[in-house]
Amino acid sequence: MLNWQGEAQVVGQVRCRRFVPGSQPDGAATGAVFEPLVNARSAHIALIQHGGSSNKEGADVWDVAQVLTGQKGVRLVALDGPVHGARLGQGEKLEPLEVRARFFEKWEHEPVHVAGHVDAWRRLIDELIDAWHPDRISWVGLSMGTAYGLPLLAQEPRIHDAVIGMWGTSFVNSARLRADAKAVRARVLFQQKWHDELFSREGQLELFDALGTDDRRLHVYPGGHTRLGEEQLADLVRFVVDAPGGR
Repeated sequence: MLNWQGEAQVVGQVRCRRFVPGSQPDGAATGAVFEPLVNARSAHIALIQHGGSSNKEGADVWDVAQVLTGQKGVRLVALDGPVHGARLGQGEKLEPLEVRARFFEKWEHEPVHVAGHVDAWRRLIDELIDAWHPDRISWVGLSMGTAYGLPLLAQEPRIHDAVIGMWGTSFVNSARLRADAKAVRARVLFQQKWHDELFSREGQLELFDALGTDDRRLHVYPGGHTRLGEEQLADLVRFVVDAPGGR
């Protein structure tokens, strides 16, 4: 079961509660649940993996929560990445670009760590199903959320639909994601920034082409590797909310 920790935070129509996953009872509060104050759709859960310079309560997560949770009533669950948020050393504080640099270093030099983070997500899904019995589970994972999301989607048939993108095969140690992409059967929206300065157009398109699902679409937006703009966020929310029912 989820072990709640600390006081809830309320911003607008969204309440955020931190938790320690039940699979690591002696660990830190590496998870966060964003719940609507009104208009709850308790049977639908969306999982979100933040970007490489963020954490479970970062601005990119709150951007999604304010609309997907606050306006559409979907419960949103976030988990700190391997070197992010509560997974940092006790008392350690890093600037966002320093966090991203540490993540890139781990991605480049410790590829075996991916399996551990994917396993943490799968154990958390077990807990969420026991707690809330969702009729559908969605995945929201752009940039770093695709780096870990594709290996998760390849193994996890309980995820019905996914928004991924802003990552590609040409990035260091990312060619392996082609095999994960081929195993994906979830319904997918792949979002790409056309002038992304971190991930090449070719590498992102190659990752999209590798997806094994028959139900996929590619949306391209102007701009570089930045937070979601209004159009991109609206497309993400529409895709998650309007997806056909669970399998």
